[in-house]
Order: sequence, then C-alpha cells, then structure tokens
Amino acid sequence: MAASADSSLTRHRSFVRFWCARTFTNGAFMMQGVAVGWQIYALTNDPLDLGLVGLVQFFPLIATSVIAGQVLDLFDRRVVASVCQIGKALAALALAVGTVQGWLDREAMFAILFLSGTARAFEIPTMHALLPGVVPMALLPRAIAASASAQQTAVICGPSLGGLLYGLGPATVYATCTVIFIAASVLIGFVEISRRREPRRQVSLETVFAGFAYIRSHPVLLGAISLDLFAVLLGGVTALLPIYARDILHAGPWALGLLRSAPAVGALAVSIVLAHRAIAGRAGHVMFAAVGLFGVASLLFGLSTSIGLSFLALVIYGASDAVSVVIRQSLVQMRTPHDMLGRVMAVNSMFTGSSGSLGEFRAGAIAAWLGAVPSALIGGLGTIVVMLIWMWTFPQLRRVDKLSPDAGPVP
Repeated sequence: MAASADSSLTRHRSFVRFWCARTFTNGAFMMQGVAVGWQIYALTNDPLDLGLVGLVQFFPLIATSVIAGQVLDLFDRRVVASVCQIGKALAALALAVGTVQGWLDREAMFAILFLSGTARAFEIPTMHALLPGVVPMALLPRAIAASASAQQTAVICGPSLGGLLYGLGPATVYATCTVIFIAASVLIGFVEISRRREPRRQVSLETVFAGFAYIRSHPVLLGAISLDLFAVLLGGVTALLPIYARDILHAGPWALGLLRSAPAVGALAVSIVLAHRAIAGRAGHVMFAAVGLFGVASLLFGLSTSIGLSFLALVIYGASDAVSVVIRQSLVQMRTPHDMLGRVMAVNSMFTGSSGSLGEFRAGAIAAWLGAVPSALIGGLGTIVVMLIWMWTFPQLRRVDKLSPDAGPVP
C-alpha cells in the first residue's frame, strides 16, 4: 500500500517539477547562508552580527504577512512563486558583484539580505499553498512529507556545496545561487495546478485579517503554529554554527557546511519514511514528543566539543523537527478552506518563518552576552518548558489522532 501511494505521487509530473524547484531554491538559499555567515563573521568577528543576519530577514515576514496572504488568494500562485525566485536571484547577484568590486560591507550585506528576505516572505507561504492544488487531497500528507524531503535534501547538499565553493571565494557561491534561483523560477512555471471555482471576495478589512481570525478560532491550528514558533525561537542553534565551527571545534568553512547539513540528514531520513507511510494515529502526542526531543538535541549540541557528537546532536535535532513540521503542515493545509488557504498559510509562515529568524537573533544576542554554549543550553531548556506548557494549554492538540481532513481529536 505504501509503495502504491509512493508510485502515485511520483506519477504526478507537476509534483516532480514542484519537488525539484523546491530543492533548487532551498539548496541555493542554504548555500548563500553559509557564505553570508562565514563572510560577515570574518568581517566583524562579532557574534551579534550573526544574529542580526536573521533579524533583517525576519522583519519582511512580519511586515508583508497580511499583504502576502491577500496576494496568494487573488493571483496565480505559480506566478508569485516564480517572481520570488527572480527577486532572490537579483539579491544573490548583488552579493556577488559587491564582493568582487569590494563595496560589500556589513551594512550593504544587511540591506541586500533584507530585500532577499522580502522575496522569501512571499515565497514561503506560496510554495505551501501551491501543494494542495498539485496533488489529490488523499495524497496530501505524503506529498507534504515528500516536499519536506526536498527541503532536507537541499539543506544537506546546499551547505556542504556552499562550504566547498567558498574555498573559491564567496562570489563563486553567490553567482552559483543566482543561476539556481533562475532555474527554480523556470520549473515553477511548468507546474500545473487544479483549478477550483470559488468566488473571489472583495478585499476588505475582514478578508485581510481572515487568516488570523480562522487560526484563532481553531485551537488545534493555533496550538500547532504557536508551539513551532516558540520551540524554534528558543531551541534554534543555526546562528551559533559559525562560532562552534571556528572557535569551539577549531575547524574551517567545511565544518560549518557539515554542521549546517547535519539537521537535514536526520530530517531527510524521517521525511522519506513519512512520505511512504503517513502517521497512523496519536499525531498530537507524536508532535509534542518530537518538540521535546528537539530541545534535548539542542542541549546535547550545546555541550559538545567534538565534530562527531555535534553532528549526531544536529541529526537528532533535524529528525525531530521534521516530524513536527509534517504534522503541523498537514493539520493546517487539510483543515483550511482552499479559498483562504493563502491567507492562513501567510499567517502560518509569518509565525514559523519568523521563529527561525528571531531564533537566530536570540541565539546570537545571548552568545554575545554570555557565550555560545550558554546560549544553546538556555534555548534547549526553554524548548522543553514550552512543550510542557503547550501540552497543558492546548489539550485539543494533544488529543489529535489521525492526519486527515475530517479527523478530529481523540474523544
């Protein structure tokens, strides 16, 4: 049965194109992240700047969330996604040109990353909102897991390739990213989606904020989205990786690429399993257990002084996060009407996407104040505390059983 479902999924050519486009764009983004992190730390030697990299990419997610949701429900989502790739390509090209010509300083990098973050703020909810129109609803949970595997494939290959290419100079990394973003834009243009005849509502204050209202009125969705927000905000360690690679593990850019890839190794393994065999039951309990394990992995990474143990901790970190992501995305996409999916996914992306950027700022700020190790340990403990609080605050989420459109919580 699992094999049949997998065969059905791969027979959808548009899904294959979508999968490849997502792999390309996320891989290039991860490559760019390695180059930016190493380059700016080499320029300033200030851990706070590593946190600011995340912060300047966080503001667009908040500022454009309401606009992005409205755009996705009014216009062709493929066009929006393609334009976002072109925007990211132009930003990567600016980083390459600035590096070669010598004018790319700290402030210029932040400005370019802000523009890139704006394109990504529209791209994230668009890619998620596209998926339900690419495959039949019955295949959606497995498609979400397979789509997550695209993300993790990119995170494995992207940072490693970025770390290797950085040996030829950061401009080489940025130029490569430019080409890949353009290729992703072309692939998205060839994705076919099912047309749904739903009346378009006139834009009003009510429709603009409908995504917030819908999530607030559904405790399962509110609990899942907010749990991810606070868990990643506290437990995220990405901003600390350049510090660990250089100052704690005493290695070079190759080690940074390896560490950036490690979470995706665990996440990819989990995503492949879930793409073949969806979670059969007790999804709420599984999600809380995954978040708790995410916090434990952050603690283990914080205490590590060897590359091997750090890699293992980050593999567990990525595997547990992947389980949580698949459950959350399935709940949101299967329990939201198609005509407002763009607005709901924009709100979802505002919270979950900003959690990563804010988490980087939190980690970098605490590292500048107390050191990298205390930053990781405080984050890991905070994640576990949040998990326990949310189990008590959102019993509806804890009782969710099966991941299907009509499935409710366990009585």
